[in-house]
Amino acid sequence: MHPPARPSSARALASLREPRTQPMKPSAMSKRKLKESSAESAECISQVQTVFRERFCHHCAAGKLFGMEQQYRHLLELLRRTTVHGESNSALIIGPRGSGKTALLNHVLKDLREMEQVTENLLEVHLNGLLQTNDKVALKEITRQLQLENVVGDKVFGSFAENLAFLLEALRKGNRTSSCPILFVLDEFDLFVHHKNQTLLYNLFDISQSAQTPVTVIGLTCRQDILELLEKRVKSRFSHRQIYLTNSFDFKQYIKIFQKQLSLPAEFPDESFAQKWNNNVQHLSEDKTVQDVLQNLFHHTKDLRSLHLLLMLAVSAVTVHHPLLTPADLQEASRQHRTDSKANIVHGLSVLEICLIIAMKHLNDVYDGEPFNFQMVYNEFQKFIQRKAHSMYNFEKPVVMKASAARAILCQVQGNIFPYPLFCNKTWEFGSRTALGTAPCV
Repeated sequence: MHPPARPSSARALASLREPRTQPMKPSAMSKRKLKESSAESAECISQVQTVFRERFCHHCAAGKLFGMEQQYRHLLELLRRTTVHGESNSALIIGPRGSGKTALLNHVLKDLREMEQVTENLLEVHLNGLLQTNDKVALKEITRQLQLENVVGDKVFGSFAENLAFLLEALRKGNRTSSCPILFVLDEFDLFVHHKNQTLLYNLFDISQSAQTPVTVIGLTCRQDILELLEKRVKSRFSHRQIYLTNSFDFKQYIKIFQKQLSLPAEFPDESFAQKWNNNVQHLSEDKTVQDVLQNLFHHTKDLRSLHLLLMLAVSAVTVHHPLLTPADLQEASRQHRTDSKANIVHGLSVLEICLIIAMKHLNDVYDGEPFNFQMVYNEFQKFIQRKAHSMYNFEKPVVMKASAARAILCQVQGNIFPYPLFCNKTWEFGSRTALGTAPCV
């Protein structure tokens, strides 16, 4: 008699008799659906990043304004009287950088365009003191934005006086009832004050006081003493309307700003994803970790651009495989936001390269910014080696020269930017300084 088979052996024999089922391979249709859903997700993430890029980088109006309701009503009524009733005017929006001057103006213009009486009834001219550095450049930009090049013809490239005379004549030909109102927005207004004789400001303010073409001039500046910089004849034509902005919101309002700025608009193409995203933002605003991150930034600065930078760093972490923000993303964004730029520059450098930076810094201090060459840096490095011989390897001169020339990274020394020495045509470039060297090009 044979001994009874073990249970495990019996199961093994039974499994051998049973036909093996092969794992199901995904069909072509399921692969196609998976590929289409992946493409849709990528498109959705791209749209999310586009929305926030426009909002954070171009100061597009989003959500309600906090702490500036009175200033909003004042500016909206001022521009409404210009566009609807044909009144000319002028005003200055004054506040520190990041206080919301541009955001306030964008909100007002957005709401103004939605009014029935104002639809396609307002010409806007936007100038910036950093770009239009003199009146001639500013005048050419005005004629371009008002689409007067074809009318002006060859005079566009004529003298400043001819162009100005033509523009003023075109503006004065109109009247309050039939002419289209024009809004001049002068960002960095204090830089226009430094233009020769303040000619452009004088003529714009002069037109805004006339009863001809309705013109409103809005200046944005962070200079509290801006009126003291205006010439007497310019100041006499200014309406002296000043709108002051200060970041007067508290932390509860700051949380609401965070929530509004990070929410997707109602017109977002994918409604289900937008709802999921906005619900996630609501949970983030209630999270203790996120509130700690925001509180640290709030106590450091109320500048909304700092908040926008923090949110932009966080949103950049969003991908198809990571579609929603987490508290860890905001923590990492906060860490990057607070990173010391100088420490970031030297991060990852070798000991030899850091020693050469120290040597260059010491020479810069000793010679008070005078030029120095590679041999002087090498001699300084050798002195350092002699003092630290027990803990520092003595590199040969070709290796030191290679380390100096191999990297073109920047290090900041006494507030000046110094790249590593680049040996070319026997010349070193140290920021704005030039030092002669004897080494060949590497």
